[in-house]
Amino acid sequence: CNICGASFAAKQKLDGHIASVHEGKKPFKCNICNAGFTDKRNLNRHIASVHEGKKPFKCNFCDASFTLKNSLNGHISSIHEGNRPFNCKICSASFTQSNNLNRHIATVHEGKKPFICNICDARFTSKGILKNHIAAVHEEKKPFKCIICDVNFAVKSTMKDHIAAIHEENRPFKCNTC
Repeated sequence: CNICGASFAAKQKLDGHIASVHEGKKPFKCNICNAGFTDKRNLNRHIASVHEGKKPFKCNFCDASFTLKNSLNGHISSIHEGNRPFNCKICSASFTQSNNLNRHIATVHEGKKPFICNICDARFTSKGILKNHIAAVHEEKKPFKCIICDVNFAVKSTMKDHIAAIHEENRPFKCNTC
């Protein structure tokens, strides 16, 4: 993909990637949460995993489970076998998949931010960060609530940082001046 650096074995997959990721075309809608998908197979997989909790591929080494066999195989290879065969020639980063290496090079070393907010034109390195931005900034959604003080957060990791710093007083970064 000349926009984000992802690569595919078939032109049909590249065309589908461009249509869905960069042009936002997702004609198959989930009737439960309205999430959109490029094809019916992905919609059915979404319903099974997200709404029905089905993750049939279980890891024999830990408690992880996956909706796709390829995801399980990648998990075993990278987490349990330590395989990260795709190495960045610019820095020491290594990856389990070539598309992750390509995305790393495009976003980190080439400064590409191919995901654009259609409301304010802010640019992001990943679709997930863009979705978080839209939910937090434009939709003012804050679905993650601190169980201790009821403060709401747009991003789960921010809530976890809040709990650690405020309620557990876990503040590992100390000022050297004061």
